[in-house]
Amino acid sequence: MKQPITHQFIIYTLIVFLMGLASTTSVFAQEKHTISGYIKDASSGETLLGAYVYEAANKTNGTSTNLYGFYSLTLPAGSYVIEASFIGFDAVQKEVTLTSDLSVNFDLPPTGILIEEIVVKSTRKDENVESTDMGRVEMSVDKIKSLPALMGEVDVIRTLQLLPGVMSSGEFNSGLYVRGGGPDQNLVLLDEAVVYNTGHLAGFFSVFNSDAIKTTTLHKGSMPAEYGGRLSSVLDVTMKDGNNKRFQAEGGIGLISSRLTLQGPIQKNRSSFLISGRRTYADVLARPFIERSQFAGSGYYFYDLNTKVNYIFSDKDRIFLSGYFGRDVFDYASPDGFTVNMPWGNATATLRWNHLFNSKLFMNATAIYNDYNFGFDAGVDDFSFKFYSGVRDYNAKLDFDYFPVLNHKVKFGINYTFHRFTPYSAEANIGEGEDAIVIEPDDLSQQYAHEAAIYIQDDFSIGKKLKVHVGLRASAYRQVGPYRYLVFGENELPTDTIDYESGEPIATYGGLEPRFSARYTINPQISLKGSVVFTNQYIHLVSNSTSTLPTDLWVPSTQRVKPQKGIQYSLGYFHNFLEDQYEASVEVYYKDQENQIEFSEDYQADLGIPVENSFVFGEGRAYGLELFLKKRTGRFNGWVGYTLSRVERSFDDINKGNTFPAKYDRTHDLSIVGIYELSKKWTLSSTFVYGTGQALTLPSSYYVINFFPYANYDLARNSYRLKPYHRLDLSATWVLRESEKYTSDLAFSIYNVYSRLNPFFVYPIPENSTTQEGAVDVKLKQVSLFPIIPSVTWNFKF
Repeated sequence: MKQPITHQFIIYTLIVFLMGLASTTSVFAQEKHTISGYIKDASSGETLLGAYVYEAANKTNGTSTNLYGFYSLTLPAGSYVIEASFIGFDAVQKEVTLTSDLSVNFDLPPTGILIEEIVVKSTRKDENVESTDMGRVEMSVDKIKSLPALMGEVDVIRTLQLLPGVMSSGEFNSGLYVRGGGPDQNLVLLDEAVVYNTGHLAGFFSVFNSDAIKTTTLHKGSMPAEYGGRLSSVLDVTMKDGNNKRFQAEGGIGLISSRLTLQGPIQKNRSSFLISGRRTYADVLARPFIERSQFAGSGYYFYDLNTKVNYIFSDKDRIFLSGYFGRDVFDYASPDGFTVNMPWGNATATLRWNHLFNSKLFMNATAIYNDYNFGFDAGVDDFSFKFYSGVRDYNAKLDFDYFPVLNHKVKFGINYTFHRFTPYSAEANIGEGEDAIVIEPDDLSQQYAHEAAIYIQDDFSIGKKLKVHVGLRASAYRQVGPYRYLVFGENELPTDTIDYESGEPIATYGGLEPRFSARYTINPQISLKGSVVFTNQYIHLVSNSTSTLPTDLWVPSTQRVKPQKGIQYSLGYFHNFLEDQYEASVEVYYKDQENQIEFSEDYQADLGIPVENSFVFGEGRAYGLELFLKKRTGRFNGWVGYTLSRVERSFDDINKGNTFPAKYDRTHDLSIVGIYELSKKWTLSSTFVYGTGQALTLPSSYYVINFFPYANYDLARNSYRLKPYHRLDLSATWVLRESEKYTSDLAFSIYNVYSRLNPFFVYPIPENSTTQEGAVDVKLKQVSLFPIIPSVTWNFKF
């Protein structure tokens, strides 16, 4: 496959961008002024991302707030009624007279709370039809919390897996597989910091504590130019800033974990804090039983800690400092003295400074630290072995929002990241005292790289029916020393060593990444959309399994490992009907990917050989159809999503060069979600999921030679399918008490209502004796994880 970024496409993209700028010149003759400010939650002071501000008499003259709740709207001089609205809040109107630039802030009350300004019903429900976004989904935390949750653990990622085009690889997995992409091809951000591992308990739960989250946005189609470094999607999660009006506590006690969030003002209306923690206690409950057994000292637990503080110096300056720290810890002790300690987790820190230069130019400067590591420490008697892998980033970025004229939103910026990779580092100790043999790790096994990007994008209208989003991102990458490169001969033994000094270039890559999407309005309820997105990815997750286990390795692009490249085409039909109570969409997509990575068919782990020497490289493609129908209002609401898709791979060194389905290929994927408000006290919900069985490779036959069993792999790669996966979940929320000062409820949930034994994996069992030479007949045995599981969680807020 070759999908170069053609000069014609870049020129066309620039022409469209210049056309958008030219379309503004005709209006400069009029006297214009700008109204700008922030839109906030009146009850907590939280800024509202994506809130709408527009002229009440002409809603097409409007804009939306950026990530920090800031808006800027330029109109001709005159008197207006300006309206601000946001889903879940009552809209607010204010009368203004524009004779000069004005600063006007809006405080929107949550639905049902009255304030002094004119309050109207929120009317902006046509975003899916009006915007240029394709495959963009915003999921509210309240909606996520209303759905059934396994063991009471509300999970952002598992909720996103209910959307068309998004799926998991099985029950024990919280990774995202978006439109045929692997888990490493998703850019997952928490307050702008990259999260490299999104799962607890080997992917059983995600790392995101819902009580600490303000917004969750998924881009699976028209990825804006401000994002880069991944091929498939962006999951942008922002934490709450903290209530700057009053102190607030909320939490929950469930079957396997509890959580507690505290937030409140440090200085009222000016600064606030948030601290949120979550921990499992299954290890504590099981400890009395384990300590009496032969496995005393064994256990497992995970925990999360989210923190954030912010300070408003003025309407022009504000700072934020946020952090996340999460760990999984597994301990095992066997009766024969063998012990294992296995910790892994993420740590992030984000420092941001918002500055408003003027009513049209907003800046955000960010410094980010993030670290992911996995450790394995095992020993028995006088032998010990330690293994470590991880990735650490130092990131600095500048982003600018510029609102030149009405219906133009320009964003541009620059981003730099310094990566430090430790694909693996091992040490061992054999014996004791002076005779001990010690194997020390080699610091030169670490790898270092610089990654930088610059981008510009604009969202604008050309006439009344056509709206365009155009962006261009230029990215660059360089691997640098210190690094020791081993040259291997034909016998797989080192024949030479090349040492690179600190900062010395080893491999350099780069490229342009145009982004283009457009919306054509047929009528106020129907629109057509299309997008083309080019992407480059310079870091990679390599795995020999189907789940995002902590033993997966993050590796950089090197002389041997080339950057992944992708291009995605999307077309969509969007239709709202019955006064925007329902929204429907049909989307088709096609995606090409270069330089995909797999382990070779004869791969065996060997710490003496660089892991990249075991890679083979090929191409991938994914294409599909997504259907979506959503009821958004009323006592009963929910959605139905269906995906028909194929995900294929072609490698010269795998499957004899023949195309084969990827391990996360699922032809059919169906999700049905329903939420019904039975009364003010009771809310019922249910989810049903169905998916084609996972693809995997099994031996074609088994033999016994010299009393030792051998497997013969003659079948095509991933030619076997597990049984289809399907499951029904139910939940009910009972509000015990609800008042302005205190809220309490019980959330009942039943996971896998009809106790479907979905396959987790299969393994062969011989049907005849294995002591005889020759072929052995086998049958496959299925292993399933979860039958029906009821749970209850008590939630509180005051």
